[in-house]
Amino acid sequence: MTIETLITQQAQQAKLGAQHLAYLPTVVKDKILLQMADALRAAQTAILAANAQDLAKAHQAGLSATLCDRLKLTPARIEGMITALTDIARLPDPVGKELACDELANGLMIHKISVPLGVLGFIYEARPNVTTDAIGLAIKSGNGIILKGGKEAIESNRAIVHAVLNAFKAVVDDPVLVNAVQFIDSTEREATHCLLAQKDYLDLIIPRGGKSLIQAIEKHTSVPVLKHLDGICHIYIDESAQKTMANHIVENAKCDRPSACNALETLLVHMHIAPHILPDIIATLTAEGVELRGCKRTLALTKNFHLKAATEADWRTEYLDNILSIKIVDNLEDAIAHINTYGSHHSDSIITKTAAHAARFLQQVDSAVVYHNASTRFTDGGVFGMGAEMGISTGKLHARGPVGLAELTTYQYRVLGHGQTRD
Repeated sequence: MTIETLITQQAQQAKLGAQHLAYLPTVVKDKILLQMADALRAAQTAILAANAQDLAKAHQAGLSATLCDRLKLTPARIEGMITALTDIARLPDPVGKELACDELANGLMIHKISVPLGVLGFIYEARPNVTTDAIGLAIKSGNGIILKGGKEAIESNRAIVHAVLNAFKAVVDDPVLVNAVQFIDSTEREATHCLLAQKDYLDLIIPRGGKSLIQAIEKHTSVPVLKHLDGICHIYIDESAQKTMANHIVENAKCDRPSACNALETLLVHMHIAPHILPDIIATLTAEGVELRGCKRTLALTKNFHLKAATEADWRTEYLDNILSIKIVDNLEDAIAHINTYGSHHSDSIITKTAAHAARFLQQVDSAVVYHNASTRFTDGGVFGMGAEMGISTGKLHARGPVGLAELTTYQYRVLGHGQTRD
């Protein structure tokens, strides 16, 4: 059987399974998720062994430290996967909610009801921990899903999917329903192209990976794509910022997990506060091993620290590493203009004691998530109370920011009458 034929069959099966899953009772969906959580815990040793194979190949192939960090599973990360599934099970069912209701003059009752999207194509790189997030969110939102992971994580994904699908089958005695979750067990590039061609069966493709992956997917499919592009996140330190708070927030946003898409990449500082605050921040970040790149004004102010000169390209770069660019700006207006010009519409923050400046920043920065006096590292579906996320949407249609259960539904109008006809 060719890859094209196999993936077409999987897409067909996912479509049929999704039709059954769409009206599965909440209590059954939750039972499936909890059973999957138990299965992950029971399979931890096998999953870690499979992950060790992937990591060994990754190191042998010379993959970057950033990719290896994303690929690596630990007992703590597996526990995080388990927690995500149990959290999703505890959340309200997003399907069947009445979003609006209206009665027309002729007596027709129009109900706007949330329903599943249908079948999701989830294409992701080197992130085996998101495999169960995607499956859990799809099941709870009543959607079928076809997963295509990167070759770097193939052994890990096989072990994870084997465990959770067996748990699915143990709860539901319906082979058609179980087929709502499909895993493409292939490392060939052709498999991705075949999945992208399934416009008759897929309702949405959600890519989670680098910018090149997402651009390639958009180029080769006619299925709608929910984009998760760069995380070029900014923090702007306003002239009224509290010094200690700013230092702590910047350190957390940059150093907590530099490889995360919500990590700080560019720091903007008001020119009046820069001489008082930058030396301490630079000392803190340097001690953490962060490479710093500065604009001309930053370099002039911090000669003793020997920063590198920032280039135009730095303002447009998502480092995903221990690198940070710093720019001194004249005022709030310049900071907002810089973010809207060079940012990726992901997450940006202002540190200030001036309420009017905070309000203006939150209103005028065109990003999915904007913060006042907080780290950008909070942009995460789990942290936002969504249980988990399929990714962070940097577009505006149909979802924006962390993509959780509600974002995996659409709606239909259910119109109830008693014999009305239109004149």
